[in-house]
Amino acid sequence: MTTLSDNGIAVIKNFEGLRLKAYQDTAGIWTIGYGSTRYRYGKTIRRGDYLANEAQALALLTDTLTGYMNAVENLVKVPLNQNQFDALVSFAYNVGTGALKKSTLLRKLNAADYEGAAYQFLLWDKITEPSTGKKMISKTLSARRKQERELFLKPI
Repeated sequence: MTTLSDNGIAVIKNFEGLRLKAYQDTAGIWTIGYGSTRYRYGKTIRRGDYLANEAQALALLTDTLTGYMNAVENLVKVPLNQNQFDALVSFAYNVGTGALKKSTLLRKLNAADYEGAAYQFLLWDKITEPSTGKKMISKTLSARRKQERELFLKPI
């Protein structure tokens, strides 16, 4: 299995931020630590949950990342360098493996269209406004997608 590099982990930690007390993300999903929505054995995060310290958050992140690394490794059928792998794991961590699986990004990548796949990162910059249901561009997601794309295109 390919492993996420320290650089890939840093991208995720930077955009997710650290919260020791459970909070609802922009989609209303209970989240904790560095963006984890479930504990090690699948139990979902709930209101009132908390982690004692950053070490617990890092342990949870490590556990959580395993599933995303496995998903990227299983879904991608073309060779990847470390930066491409890191960018894809960060992307999947944020949008979910189901979204990655159905994405044009993955379809282009598996057709060995690396440039076309790289462009697709930039299209995943919207959130759904909870009160109206309208799609809106998120500055944070735009910045994350640009950084993931840059990492994906960066040679080793």
